[in-house]
This record gives sequence, structure tokens and C-alpha cells, in this order.
Amino acid sequence: MGASLAGVHAAEELRAAGFEGELTMLSAETEPPYDRPPLSKRFLAGHCGEEELSLRPVDSYAALGIKLHLGATATGLDLGRREVHTVDGTVHPFDGLVIATGSRPRWPAALPRLAGMHTLRTAADARRLADEFAGSPRVAVLGGGFIGAEVAATARGLGLDVTIVEAAPTLMSRALGPSFGDLLVRIHRDHGVDVRCGAAVVDVTGDIRVDGLMLADGTRVDADVVVVGVGNAPVTGWLASSGLELDDGVVCDETCATGVAGVVAAGDVARWRHPRLGVTRSEHHSNAVEQGMAAARTLLGQAAPYAPVGYVWSDQYEHKIHALGSWQPGAETRMIGPSLACFVREGQVVGAAGIDARREVMRLRKVIEQGEPCPVSTG
Repeated sequence: MGASLAGVHAAEELRAAGFEGELTMLSAETEPPYDRPPLSKRFLAGHCGEEELSLRPVDSYAALGIKLHLGATATGLDLGRREVHTVDGTVHPFDGLVIATGSRPRWPAALPRLAGMHTLRTAADARRLADEFAGSPRVAVLGGGFIGAEVAATARGLGLDVTIVEAAPTLMSRALGPSFGDLLVRIHRDHGVDVRCGAAVVDVTGDIRVDGLMLADGTRVDADVVVVGVGNAPVTGWLASSGLELDDGVVCDETCATGVAGVVAAGDVARWRHPRLGVTRSEHHSNAVEQGMAAARTLLGQAAPYAPVGYVWSDQYEHKIHALGSWQPGAETRMIGPSLACFVREGQVVGAAGIDARREVMRLRKVIEQGEPCPVSTG
């Protein structure tokens, strides 16, 4: 269930592993599966077209014997009858089920929804935002995580007046820690972005359309367009009465299996027990690919612990940011180069990140996998 990146890779892995039975992929969206990373960068900037977003040629699904149903939003799961129910009233029976319904942007409860206020998750979101950017607005980005920082960089690259408002002390601190986040703050400020960290929005001004944000310190940020990027919530509402265990996602064991035989989960919606990290959930591109494949193998009786070293990248201005593993609360950031860092907890490396240093970051994969001490240098 879900024609997300995880869902597509799960379906393809089922075929590659020899499954020859009926294979159906249900998608809530009305367009064929597409890649999301370009939405906040090249697509939003107008540097790539619609055709470049497609994950696969549309006819490739039929070639693999995959029945792709678009606009098939799931409304319920009946585990007793082994059925998925969709919004059009159709009942889809199954023997095995991959839950890959992804996530949707969170919206702070205190914020109204005025014209000019956007989230960015889907291609349709990106099209609407690109149309807004064409009018040369003043842009405020609420949230300095990956999406917020990328949208800010894209908007600034288009010559727009941009302000980032982030509640944490620095940018992208949840994934990369405060010290490395400070490097990113400097990059954005060097490119002319007004970065406000440690700032909380207490009100949105405007009548029908937004015209500014009021911050807790009494200052105001003028804005014609506001992009809200404060994280995502897993899409599990359709599972509320299913009987599956839900806790910030579909709860799984270390093999992506739920507590129900023949039902697995993958991608943004899966909250699984990582052999090294404990219970976790990942919203990154590489995890969706790898976990979709792992879940498919579990469904076919080839279960193995899914224990990836998470990988994520981000393009901001002329820079490429690469990270393995993650910064964790209590971890120390140790710089082993001018723009290369290890995240160390209890003497072991749990993550690494670099700016324009992909090769150096990748060399640290085994160090993270084996929990080794932080190297003095990467050679």
C-alpha cells in the first residue's frame, strides 16, 4: 500500500526475488510515482522538468506485472478479512501487504492557514510554490531542517528576499547536531539569508493572505510567502482501527515485520527496531529504497535484521552536504577537517557529516558500522 519510493522498491524486489503472483500497488496520488528530492531544489528552481521527476517509465510497471492504481487513498485495513479499503469504495484483498504510505507535513496547531502559506511534500505543492516564487515575493521559511534549508537556498538562488525562522539554536541540528549546524548557518548568511535561530513564531499576520510573522521576542518578519517545514507525520490514520501497533508510525521488529503475519512496513511510515540504534524512524531517500527492499524480502520469508547506516545528502547553493548515521542527543561533534565532522557518543562514532566532502564522509561508513573511535584524520 503506497506508491512511494519504498513501495516501488518493495514491488520491484518482490519480482526480482521470484514472486510471480498478483502484485497491486495503490497510490493516493493521481500521478505515477516520482522522485521527491528535486522538488525542493532543481524542480522548484525551474532547472528540471516534469519528465525528470518520474521514478520509472509508466509502462515499466505493467512490464513487471504490477497493477498500479492511482488516486486510491486507503481508508481502512481489515486484518481479519485481509483487505485494504480505498476511498472509492473498492476492496483490495491481499495475502501479503507492504505498508508504505509515507508521511505528510506537520502543521503547527497554533498557525492559521492563510493564502500564501505552503508546505512542500508533493509535486503539486512544488508547482504551487514555484508559481508563487515567480512573483518575486518576500519569503519566510518556518523550520531549518533539510526541507526548510533547501527551500531557502533555492529561493535565495532565485534572487528572493529570504528569512529562516528556526526554534532550535542552529540549522539542521536534529540530524547534524549544533556544532555542524553552525557551519550551515554561516553558509546561509553568507548568501544573504536572514537566519533567526532560537526564534518562535507566536502569530501570523494578514487577513485573507499572509503578510508577516510575529516572533516571541516581539520582532516581525515581513513575508508574502511562508513555507512551513517543521517536520512530517507518518500517514497512519487509515490504520487507526486496524489493530496494528502504532506509535509515531507502524511499529515493526528488526526485520520490518509487524505483529501480524504477512504484513510489513517500510519507508517514512515504518518505526522499526534498529539493532544498534533501538526503535527509530527515518524519512530519508536512501532508507526508503533499502527498507522497501528489506521489507519485501521479509514478506517472502527471507527475513534478516535491517540495520543500515543511514545516508542523506542535501544540495544548498553551490555546496553538497553528505551525512552518514546521525548526530544523537549526548553526542560530541569532533571536527576532523575544516568541513568534516564525526559524531561521537560513549567513545564510538555514530555519524559523520561533511560539506563538499562526499568521499571523506563515505570512508567513515565502516567506522560507524563497527562503532570504532573517531579517527584523527581520514587520510
